[in-house]
Amino acid sequence: MPSPLQSEEELYNVALRALARRAHSIHEMRRKLGRYTHNELLVRVVLARLKENGHLDDRVFARQFTSQRIATRKQGPFRITRELRARGVSDADIHLALAASAGETDQAAVIRQRIERKLKSLRGAGSGQKVDSKKVAAIYGSLLRAGFPADLIRRELKRLTSAALPDTDPSDLSS
Repeated sequence: MPSPLQSEEELYNVALRALARRAHSIHEMRRKLGRYTHNELLVRVVLARLKENGHLDDRVFARQFTSQRIATRKQGPFRITRELRARGVSDADIHLALAASAGETDQAAVIRQRIERKLKSLRGAGSGQKVDSKKVAAIYGSLLRAGFPADLIRRELKRLTSAALPDTDPSDLSS
């Protein structure tokens, strides 16, 4: 690492370059800037400037993160909550983001899409073979890890498969 940055302008430019690559939470940005300088006051000044200029806002970050994870990665609310908490976003901002996305997204439809995609790859094109309980359990586990509620997963799996569903405790798979 080059010598620590000493000016507000240099550190602010580092922050803008980071934000140009991807959105960051306030906590993430604080850690990133801390790697470029040992001056905590300078970090706080740059963070305040970023917030004031509208470049850094956890509420907006949480909404964008949530909608992106739902749309592209087909993740559920538990996984999104866990990842946003890891990024230092407050529970209030997480709750608002998930509430906003709940009106726009049908979780059951997202689960059905994921199940159908998995079943298609397991069965192969038009083979018509039944899916055994191990494969159903694997799909169930993957949906739990993706952050969806267990009761909703079970309901959609029952609807789309004829196999018996596992009685897996969601807390067993949360590792």
